[in-house]
Amino acid sequence: MNALLLAYKPAFISSNGFLTQIKRSYNTSKAGFSGTLDPFAQGSLLIATGTYTKLLPFIKTEPKVYEATLWLGAKSLSLDTENITHIDSTPPLDSSFVREVVESFVGEIAYTPPAFSAKKIQGKRAYAMARLGQSIELAPTTMHSYAMEFLCYAHPFISFRACVSKGSYIRSLGSLIAQKLGSFGTLSALKRVSEGDLVAQRGKIIELDPLKTLPYPTLPINPHYKEHFYQGRKLTQNDLDSSVQAKVDLDKNPRYIVQFDEFFSIIQLHRDGSISYLLNRIDYAHTLQKAR
Repeated sequence: MNALLLAYKPAFISSNGFLTQIKRSYNTSKAGFSGTLDPFAQGSLLIATGTYTKLLPFIKTEPKVYEATLWLGAKSLSLDTENITHIDSTPPLDSSFVREVVESFVGEIAYTPPAFSAKKIQGKRAYAMARLGQSIELAPTTMHSYAMEFLCYAHPFISFRACVSKGSYIRSLGSLIAQKLGSFGTLSALKRVSEGDLVAQRGKIIELDPLKTLPYPTLPINPHYKEHFYQGRKLTQNDLDSSVQAKVDLDKNPRYIVQFDEFFSIIQLHRDGSISYLLNRIDYAHTLQKAR
């Protein structure tokens, strides 16, 4: 079964565990998601089943917006509530100073991913190695923070909203905030509010129409060349409907969707007039946006 789903993952279940539930519900063995949510985290998770798993790299899931609560004085190996080793008492801070520090984390931010992460080391997940007590050394990297919003401070808890690039670790961001405040800390709560324009609803699964979710316009094709698409033959931009050729803007939209009754394809137009297939013959499941 082909389906594109926007689901709300509850806290305290792994993304793979939640995906297993979805696979059972939709009676499918093939499924994937756009980006892992930590087991303690909750929120939006874009899921695809069947051949729609091929669509995931093409769907706009950036920026990602998170709401998090940082627990000052709590020490955790994973920077979340799963592996707390001890909790220290910390003196209250001036609220305006806390706001200033939180909202200063905008732009390119250098950090080291936590050992308990989905990063791979020689083909193995870092979190799997960390759980076995193995020594983990992850390379420093960067994330981009588009905006940071201070939400509230009720000592020792600081809540904030972060709008960040794909692949960012909010646990590491929380740790950096604590360090700049002269302390250490771990996240006690984390929610992914949205991925791009996709916002899940708690307790519901929304079935998305892929043609409305993919960030590409649809181009009509000259009926004379319809059979070419069925066979996956090479086409040129001269095969497009003449009424739309003049409207093609390669700087704005080099990628387009071509749709037929049974399937659709994603193509890329090149300046030399050629066309390449990014995905061809994706069976179209006629789903409407609805909530279960």
